[in-house]
Amino acid sequence: MTNQSRVTEFLLHGFSDIQELQPLLFIAFLVIYLVALMENLLIITVIIYSHSLHRPMYFFLANLACQDLGSISVTVPRSMSNSLLNTQAISFSGCVCQVFFLVFFLASHFILLGVMAFDRYMAICNPLHYETLMTRKTCIQMASGVWISGLIYAIMYTGNTFTIEFCSNDIDQFFCEIPHILKLACPDSSLVEIWVLCVGVSIALVYFVFIIYSYVQIFRAVLKIPSSQGKQKAFSTCLPHLFVIFLYIICGSFTYLSPMFNSQSTIDVLISIFYCVVPPVMNPLIYTMRNKELKTAFWKLLVSFQYLHKDHWPACVF
Repeated sequence: MTNQSRVTEFLLHGFSDIQELQPLLFIAFLVIYLVALMENLLIITVIIYSHSLHRPMYFFLANLACQDLGSISVTVPRSMSNSLLNTQAISFSGCVCQVFFLVFFLASHFILLGVMAFDRYMAICNPLHYETLMTRKTCIQMASGVWISGLIYAIMYTGNTFTIEFCSNDIDQFFCEIPHILKLACPDSSLVEIWVLCVGVSIALVYFVFIIYSYVQIFRAVLKIPSSQGKQKAFSTCLPHLFVIFLYIICGSFTYLSPMFNSQSTIDVLISIFYCVVPPVMNPLIYTMRNKELKTAFWKLLVSFQYLHKDHWPACVF
């Protein structure tokens, strides 16, 4: 029998080992995290306390903001802590937890994007039946299904990943990411590595086809709208969502496929930043940039905050 030492911790080598850069990395991550925190909490607050926004589209947008907060909170604070303490180590259990919660938030995020595409499909292609189909109960059930599906997927994915034997503990990333963890697997674990990647890619591909089909039908319906104002309103609600989907899928595809081609670690880190760090910062801006209802609700809430006590604010519907 061969002796194999069990890995008790991993070393994160995503950024430069130069000590002088660690304070700069800490400041950069701190600014990014605070901006994402402020933007997403603001969207959640505006949607909760604005009665005019108690509709399915904004209910799902609030869930999306919660997922963005969760995904960036899993990776960035740990990187800030390592930069501040000038260390690269993360315990085995800490790495497992980071992978689990990251997969949980990212998987549920991806599923929710499909649900939001279906919501836009129903609103534009079946407007007469939209209110009867997309009721409060239906929206809550769909959102619950999104979170439960993400939880089940995270349990299965994380469990299969950490059943393999590791021959190294050096991760070329600033957080525990499955593709880079699988690169540390011993040769006899190659089948598990291939299975984990193939299952994830297959599910993502099938779901992506469903999203594309929904938007093909949406754009066909939008082009049939006679008024230019109606077309502009429909595109203003669909295009930001479609942009978020493509940004998420393209960056995620590069993240999971780049280890197969032995790409440079610097490129992998940059792609992962666009995949896990940039979306929580950009999504609130993308969804509010051309959304007059959300901006109007924000200014109304800001005015009411100046004159009303918080106990007099309206209760949440969703």
